[in-house]
Amino acid sequence: MYKELDPVLHSQLRLAVMSILIGSDEADFVYIREKTGATAGNLSIQIDKLREAGYIEVTKTFRGKMPRTVCRKTEKGVEAFEKYVEALKGYIGN
Repeated sequence: MYKELDPVLHSQLRLAVMSILIGSDEADFVYIREKTGATAGNLSIQIDKLREAGYIEVTKTFRGKMPRTVCRKTEKGVEAFEKYVEALKGYIGN
């Protein structure tokens, strides 16, 4: 029987954000936007959905006079990502 894919992570952009964060401790908004090619508005919405699900933490600070938004994965987010990957492996037969 196939495992259900997490609907929060099943979005292409949210999955991309989590994939970036899995590979690092944190990433700022500008870096994530550049890596994903997303618009600022769409990325902001998707980051909010990940935050609301408890998969990431978002910190807003300033670097000089420039605002800086930093995203960090949570333990819940790592667990959800790992379950998602395992579910995908079930679909591809690994």
